Amino acid sequence: MTMSAIIHFQSHNTVVPTPLPFQMASPASAAVRRVCFQLPFRRFPPLPSLRLTPFFRVRAFSSDETESEISISGEKVSNKPSICTADELHYVSVNNSDWRLALWRYHPSPQAKSRKHPLLLLSGVGTNAIGYDLSPESSFARYMCEQGFDTWILEVRGAGLSMHGSHPKDIEQSAHAISNQMEAVAVSGAETVLSASQSSSTNTTESPIPLESEIPVELPTVWEESILVTKLTETFITLSDRVSGFLSEGQSRLISAKLFDQFSKLIGDSFLAERFNEIKKNILGLLELKQTSTVASQIQDLSQKLINIIEEGQRSVSPPLFDLQERLTTTMEDFQKQLDMIVKYDWDFDHYLEEDVPAAMKYIKAQTKPEDGKLVAVGHSMGGILLYSMLSRFGAEGKEPGLAAIVTLASSLDYTSSKSTLKLLLPLADPAQVLNVPIVPLGALLTAAYPLTSRPPYVLSWLNHMISAQDMMHPELLKKLVLNNFCTIPAKLLLQLTSAFREGGLCDRSGNFFYKDHIHKINVPVLAIAGDRDAICPPEAVQETAKLIPEGLVSYKLFGEPDGPHYAHYDLVGGRLAVNEVYPCVVEFLSRYDDIEK
Repeated sequence: MTMSAIIHFQSHNTVVPTPLPFQMASPASAAVRRVCFQLPFRRFPPLPSLRLTPFFRVRAFSSDETESEISISGEKVSNKPSICTADELHYVSVNNSDWRLALWRYHPSPQAKSRKHPLLLLSGVGTNAIGYDLSPESSFARYMCEQGFDTWILEVRGAGLSMHGSHPKDIEQSAHAISNQMEAVAVSGAETVLSASQSSSTNTTESPIPLESEIPVELPTVWEESILVTKLTETFITLSDRVSGFLSEGQSRLISAKLFDQFSKLIGDSFLAERFNEIKKNILGLLELKQTSTVASQIQDLSQKLINIIEEGQRSVSPPLFDLQERLTTTMEDFQKQLDMIVKYDWDFDHYLEEDVPAAMKYIKAQTKPEDGKLVAVGHSMGGILLYSMLSRFGAEGKEPGLAAIVTLASSLDYTSSKSTLKLLLPLADPAQVLNVPIVPLGALLTAAYPLTSRPPYVLSWLNHMISAQDMMHPELLKKLVLNNFCTIPAKLLLQLTSAFREGGLCDRSGNFFYKDHIHKINVPVLAIAGDRDAICPPEAVQETAKLIPEGLVSYKLFGEPDGPHYAHYDLVGGRLAVNEVYPCVVEFLSRYDDIEK
């Protein structure tokens, strides 16, 4: 399970928000927030209109080989951005969504052996296509197309060049802006972050505290109170409407409680606590109801009473505080930003599994037209987990998954028995932390940490070893991987993935379907590959899933020797020895189920 996140916050023109008022429950949470709100954000001017090939619609077939009425629309970008080193860049739509997923295509070499099936490559959580194509000398994608495979890399929603939008021209323009931004980060990202860090550390002079006589003694006017009541009412209704589909009822209560905690801090005397708690109880009860004009009116009345109590509490403080309007407004605006962030990054693992991957597979089949209607696939980290989960789901339903064979690299459905370092992220997945950390910007974190991993005194050099073992990746390629490959992890996605660390292993969003319980029902050959020094998905985690697959269908391969060389998480894809050891192993396995004579 690869850790990943938005290095750039640029995939959807996301603006880095201001610091939020809520307290973090762990140092990890605080670190995430610090990086979220301190990294620089680059904007690029609008680009000229660019040419697209006409988009088309295809009639897709479901995995059980029955005709489906679902249509897939997609298009090839005529003027692909420079960050895309593939031969072609395609976009495919996702049904019932505004997402357009990026597909990097690599044409098979004319001199290579002909293949029966196109090849789909799936990356880890929050990572983009770059990990499969770091350089001409270290490119899994290029290697596979030179072996005759029509190779496609899928960038799922929120990753790389994938876009949230409906107009093809806008998507292509945004892709070029993202490409420019990613390349700028590769050149100067580490230096920029280090400079910003040094600047912030020297700017420690605090503003002088004004004397009491300098504070304007001015209470909010009736008009200002009206604005506060309106804003508070809107905040409560937004909380009910927008978060109800994201979190369970219990989790929504936790979020509401956090907002009330902030309000309670504005009350200076405990004699108001009873009245405050009564209003809090009534508002929370209304938030659980279906929103109607009557409910909205009641929320507005209670909001007015809440404002009145807070004002009364402010007057009882000695010395009195007279910045009530500003503090209330800031509290509500910051809370609203958090709600917006949660809704913006509103997807989980099952969205990838049920929507993104099927859409990509149908599009690729329409483009390549394999005779048996199947693909072969390779998944690294979460990409392999997606393949396992797809086989498990279709096996449970007794359906054909549309895959001739798969290879998983550093993937598992159950991490409970391993010592995976991803357990460090578990505190961030606590439902109580969802509003504190609505996203985990791993790319931004790694960008900020990079100077400390690659320069004296190397205080964070251990982070590099989680990605690549010593001397296994060229320093420039490791830098490119760290600065350009990672994107943002939504809290919703993280919440589901952490089920892989609990009893029963990874489950669907309902918590009722455990993928490993049905993996023995699959009928597709699997090669499960592990790295001996992989701290993210250790060999024992890979074996935990492999042993559940029928013996005649699974092969297990461990790379790395006791005395070296060793393979960490990304060395299986981009390490200097992978091209001579891992890649041929993958080709040999897939060829058993793919070769055809010219």
